[in-house]
Amino acid sequence: MEYKDLLDDHLKHKPEREKYVRKVKKKRPKNLDQVFHEAHENAFEKIDCLQCANCCKTTSPIFRDVDVQRISKKLKMSSQDFENTYLQKDDDGDWVLQSAPCTFLQPDNTCFIYDIRPQACREYPHTDRKRMIQIIDLTLKNAEICPAVSKILGNVMIDLP
Repeated sequence: MEYKDLLDDHLKHKPEREKYVRKVKKKRPKNLDQVFHEAHENAFEKIDCLQCANCCKTTSPIFRDVDVQRISKKLKMSSQDFENTYLQKDDDGDWVLQSAPCTFLQPDNTCFIYDIRPQACREYPHTDRKRMIQIIDLTLKNAEICPAVSKILGNVMIDLP
């Protein structure tokens, strides 16, 4: 299945996926993390983020102070200059990119600052975290952006009805 097809599949099945997430939040299955982690591993055996980069093209990570300091140092800029050049505060008061696609996304979908990228980028799409129940709503939202998350969520629904 093509990456766009995975995103379309999520939108097509969004109402039943929303219903499933509500059910999971209510039941709180003990093996939720295990099922998600297995689905995560299986999905990323077949999906290559460099073929997609939709997350980098459409959204912005949150830049924590430690991210700003690390990246600005590597770019030989002051933290203030980095913030002024690349970032803005969102409605929640978090530092995010001023525009999409990400300033650091290169034409071949690689990241110019990959080795020092923000923590949010390193952890995305968050489907291999502990206590998935705490971010299940975020996972549902990320399935609209990331084909891998769409596939993962679909597989979790099969493996954990």
